[in-house]
Amino acid sequence: MSFSGYAVDEPSAWGVVSPPAGDLVRDALRKEQVIKDIAASQDDLRTLLAKIQTVQREVDKLSSGNETLQMYIDNLTVQMAKRR
Repeated sequence: MSFSGYAVDEPSAWGVVSPPAGDLVRDALRKEQVIKDIAASQDDLRTLLAKIQTVQREVDKLSSGNETLQMYIDNLTVQMAKRR
């Protein structure tokens, strides 16, 4: 077997190649920015969820009021029909 042309300190095809130091810093900064973006998005989603829950409570309250009004109208209609 001949191993000519291969140096001991060369990375092998199966070995892990460590990225240059500049890439590590750039990757770390990119990851930090992504984490900040995710945290900001989560805060925005929490705010939206709170607004949705508030609107849902208002819709439920209005729906209940509408049901009450509909019952009142139905009762008045029945009473008017009995008077004729």
